[in-house]
Amino acid sequence: MAEEKSVTLRSPQSRDVVYLEYDPSNLPPPSSGYTRFICVSDTHTRQFPVPDGDVLLHSGDLTNTGTVAEFEKTMNWICSLPHKWKIIIAGNHDLPLHADWYEMNHSRWSNLGHAKPQDRGRILDLLKGKHAQESNVVYLQDEFYTFQAREGGRSWSVYGSPWSPEFYNWAFGYTATEGPSLISKFPKSDILLTHGPPRNILDRTNQGDFPGCPTLANTLPRLRPRLHLFGHIHEAHGAHIHPWYKGNVGNVQNDQVESNEVMTEQQSDESSEVNGDKDSVTVFVNAANWPMGQRRREYQNFRFGGPGFRPVVIDMLD
Repeated sequence: MAEEKSVTLRSPQSRDVVYLEYDPSNLPPPSSGYTRFICVSDTHTRQFPVPDGDVLLHSGDLTNTGTVAEFEKTMNWICSLPHKWKIIIAGNHDLPLHADWYEMNHSRWSNLGHAKPQDRGRILDLLKGKHAQESNVVYLQDEFYTFQAREGGRSWSVYGSPWSPEFYNWAFGYTATEGPSLISKFPKSDILLTHGPPRNILDRTNQGDFPGCPTLANTLPRLRPRLHLFGHIHEAHGAHIHPWYKGNVGNVQNDQVESNEVMTEQQSDESSEVNGDKDSVTVFVNAANWPMGQRRREYQNFRFGGPGFRPVVIDMLD
């Protein structure tokens, strides 16, 4: 087994602290005035240890193909976790949640339990019914939500969308021509949850392709969320902190992890005249927990949520 690694990223003035790789038994507690977010994605019905925190965020692919049995297993796990809030979205594998598409396509997965459509009402009850509500689970499907993570803390806003660029006609896929209309509806929020990544941000596949959405990437300078969480491309698991005074993000992948420089006051003042708020920073996270690709080989890990693919822990200053 590879030696345990520790990778921590900090934004300017340490307003955001990201624990990408860490010893789960020795994770530092959040400082006073910070909210702790635990980020996961692409869990595909698997269960694994998740650090405690104020808010659990799940960026889709809750299941393998979205049978009722898979949703029952996943939601029992999520509801049992101790986080005060659990905010989740679907992904392209959560087939029945894309209702009209599923009606026309379910039989393609007949060998996996979809010869007849799964009970969507039962699935929605698991996601939004009494037990989910009592467990403070919030399922978002192109929806905006606000919540208070800690007593005396600030109110956070989040927008969640399950869509990603079309991929072999799985659920929640959109074409390049459909992307602008869909993404133009995304409102500004503190937290943006999408299943698919933006183009050139933690989206490189094993084959060297970059299937992230260019429209989403081009929209981010307007949205500038504090946190943008996604998954979908398992092998691209990683994190990046981008101060917007630097301009657009460019191409950032998970072999380029680096400590983000702390801008000086002079840099901040000069750049803010062109690029806006000098304190504007976005934390980008691909939180996919399914081990895959070079990162899996590097960490010698085949366990969901294990080294190289751990839940990403983010402490954000209120």
